[in-house]
Amino acid sequence: MMKKISTALVFATGIFFSCANAQVVTLKKAEVKTPFGAVAIAVPDFSQCKTFLITDFGAVQGDKNKTSRAIAQAIDKASKASGIVEVPPGEWLTGQIHFKSNVNLHLDSGAVLLFSENPNDYLPSVHSSWEGMECYNYSPLIYAYRCKNIALTGKGEIKAKMDVWEQWFPRPSAHMESLKRLYNWAWNYTPVEQRQMVNDTSHLRPQFIQFNRSENILLEGIRITNSPFWTIHLYLAKNVTVRNLNVYAHGHNNDGVDPEMSQDVLIENCVFDQGDDAIAIKSGRNPEGWRLKTPSKNIIIRNCTVKNGHQLVAIGSELSGGIENVFVDSCRVIDGAKLNHLIFIKTNERMGGYVQDIYASNLQAGKIDSGVLGIETDVLYQWRTLVPTYERRLTPIKNIYLTNISASDVQFVSKILGQKELPVQNVSLEHITVGKTEEQKHIHENVVGFKEN
Repeated sequence: MMKKISTALVFATGIFFSCANAQVVTLKKAEVKTPFGAVAIAVPDFSQCKTFLITDFGAVQGDKNKTSRAIAQAIDKASKASGIVEVPPGEWLTGQIHFKSNVNLHLDSGAVLLFSENPNDYLPSVHSSWEGMECYNYSPLIYAYRCKNIALTGKGEIKAKMDVWEQWFPRPSAHMESLKRLYNWAWNYTPVEQRQMVNDTSHLRPQFIQFNRSENILLEGIRITNSPFWTIHLYLAKNVTVRNLNVYAHGHNNDGVDPEMSQDVLIENCVFDQGDDAIAIKSGRNPEGWRLKTPSKNIIIRNCTVKNGHQLVAIGSELSGGIENVFVDSCRVIDGAKLNHLIFIKTNERMGGYVQDIYASNLQAGKIDSGVLGIETDVLYQWRTLVPTYERRLTPIKNIYLTNISASDVQFVSKILGQKELPVQNVSLEHITVGKTEEQKHIHENVVGFKEN
């Protein structure tokens, strides 16, 4: 049975990072209490740091090249001094933005960073990933690689022009063949630098924001509109706080936040209006997860609102590195939203990995197209016919706790389809209230230790 957990934050001053002109980035510790213990997350504080205005470096509204150069130069200067790169009110057309350590990119109220739709503006290719497989691909529109102490804050907006990316939404045969090639490269442990995916036909759309192998990250306050692919991708990231964001992206694969092989993550007080999952927790596909051996763990999601999305929280299907210690609390799906599940765990016979210790409490929703909880172990999508099963590895799933959840119309409360060789274990539903059930209340195959109160 799940106990009610306090979610108070405790702040303590942490490490000071010295810089020129006596500026500092302070790390503060946010301690979040969860059912699996307290999680301490380092949050960068730039309040004592110098500000670098992009117009001082030559940014001009409507001039993509000048503004792109100005932002890059301001980031370079701010990184050396530990500082804030300020974007003033107005619409600023830009290409890719690459973070460096000890930088806060801050958008003033009324500021809009409008990202070019030209794929060439996101070259040369960078070390990234596509659906759980590492490769060199177009740079994410905002990208950080091996950075520390970075932030994206303010009351402004970042927006992607979609003219070209939306033409890449379909998956023609050439695109599928590129995916097949990447899958086989990953399977054969081909060095990542040899997995070049930028060509005339692959059309692997970049993420809007990717924090790759970075730590001590804050995203706060901004509005995000449109995205070529996943909106916020936390990849092999540590100590991440995502708060008070308003995210809107209704294109193909437009998840809101994707923590992948990331640890100590707090997502709170955000509004999601998505064309795919609001939040999707992942940990690599097949050999990538096995090779990198980094589970996603200690992920807290609370006080968020979903206006549209496939799921409130999805776990998988890329989960070969394992997923554990997830706490979803006090979130709301507005009445009339398009939603399949509140919590959906999905895997298949190729993934391996594991899922354990998933907690959800105090969730509210209106009509749900499927159900409150879904667990399926044969979700393969396009991969079912694209490549064969080279090696069969099942996914142990256990310790799933849901309590104090309400919804109006549902098809079912829970649908759990485990595998005969490896049943889903220990699922507890407590105080789940629904208005109308269209099918059976519980649809279960191969489940051991199911409890309902």
